[in-house]
Amino acid sequence: MSERLQKLIANAGYGSRRWAERLIEQGRISINNKEAKLGDKALVIDKVTIDGRLIDLQRYAEEETKVLILNKQAGVICSNKDAEGRKSVFDFLPKNSRWVMVGRLDLNTSGLLLFTNNGDLANKLMHPSSEVDREYAVRVLGKVEDQHINQLTSGIELDDGFAKFHKVTFAGGDGANRWYHVVVREGRKREVRRLWEALEFKVSRLIRIRFGDIRLPDNLRANESEYLKPKQVQSLLNSVKLKA
Repeated sequence: MSERLQKLIANAGYGSRRWAERLIEQGRISINNKEAKLGDKALVIDKVTIDGRLIDLQRYAEEETKVLILNKQAGVICSNKDAEGRKSVFDFLPKNSRWVMVGRLDLNTSGLLLFTNNGDLANKLMHPSSEVDREYAVRVLGKVEDQHINQLTSGIELDDGFAKFHKVTFAGGDGANRWYHVVVREGRKREVRRLWEALEFKVSRLIRIRFGDIRLPDNLRANESEYLKPKQVQSLLNSVKLKA
């Protein structure tokens, strides 16, 4: 069954539909050696190239959408390859599927990471327009006053634009270090750390504990993964208006 070319490219995990549409408009995509045009349809077995490079439209073509959660350990990278030979999150995933990572965590951040075999789902969950909550537990060094919380939730101008926490909740601790739970709705690089650092606080530990309605299970050990239940997968699909 043929489908719109941009949808097939998104389903295969190469980028969003809008991104594929731009490449088509720029004449950078071809189908079976002919330049593609907006509105063109294709089959997953057709020869499709981007900038002359053949892509695999079947690499995530499976009957059922699968989603994995991984409890990433600090010090593990989110890239497939590393010149320094460090462990990657992909080293800890089942080998029976090709996995698309939903967002990233920086080297020193631990906690919840999602992976899926559905490229379209991954792209929609990561897109800012979806406004999916990302909740972190953060340990902060320094005395946090009400005025600081107000600034963090009202918004602060960072070097890449305006940013804020949608919610900040005190989560315990005494002495110099205190724990807070914070919620952001974008996946900007080091956003949580940079917001605290803008007010001269030091983040000594950062753990992602929730993505949308999916929470990090208490019994999931570091670098262990598990499949989401079908109802949880369906909830994620519904949240971005996708069919199973």
